[in-house]
Amino acid sequence: MEQRKSEVEATHRLDVLGFYCPVPVVKTRQTLHKLTNGDVLEVLADDPETLHDMPLLLNRSLHQLLGIVNENGEIRFKIEVIK
Repeated sequence: MEQRKSEVEATHRLDVLGFYCPVPVVKTRQTLHKLTNGDVLEVLADDPETLHDMPLLLNRSLHQLLGIVNENGEIRFKIEVIK
């Protein structure tokens, strides 16, 4: 059975809880640059602006947004690294 994209296990995690724009996006970009093709990065954030900014960052790259979960003020982005 094929695993749904949002259920793919993260290979790396970036915690930017407590940071506000532009730090979460800058740290995500830096981390994605260091990872290799096929890695899956989970970003934990609590800045509501990331719901707008993160998809914009990823639209300018080949990386694929696998899913967003927003629960109790904590936002989790799952991103597949594509280089």
